[in-house]
Amino acid sequence: MKQILQQVFHKKQPERQPEHPTPKQTPYTIMGGEAAVRRLANRFYDVMETAPEARELLAIHPQPLDAIRQKFFEFLSGWLGGPALFEEKYGHPRLRARHLPFTVNQQLRDQWMFCMNQALDEVVEQPLLREGLRQSLGQLASHMINC
Repeated sequence: MKQILQQVFHKKQPERQPEHPTPKQTPYTIMGGEAAVRRLANRFYDVMETAPEARELLAIHPQPLDAIRQKFFEFLSGWLGGPALFEEKYGHPRLRARHLPFTVNQQLRDQWMFCMNQALDEVVEQPLLREGLRQSLGQLASHMINC
């Protein structure tokens, strides 16, 4: 009987990755690391290039989008808790200052979030993480409004 009780109550559960960030598990690692973050950045720009809802947003981006896709991936890498690729190349992101040359209004912010929301829905599998990122990125996008 003792063995049965030990088997029932002292079973070793398989280790699971948490769906929410912890000091040891950053959003970067929970998402799947470099490959997943690159997919998120690329999907964001894929949506921007093809969705009529993002027409004005696309118009203010330099073409072709190859360089900006790479920069966005590098930014997201560090922002999500992975390697600080953007900072290593360009210094502190200073996002608001970098966006001041552009008129960023509520409409552009909403178009940016339209693209990001679709990318998050398609790339980030964990619902809790996806919603947390959606909220944080929404705040960040709102902070870019400068008119």
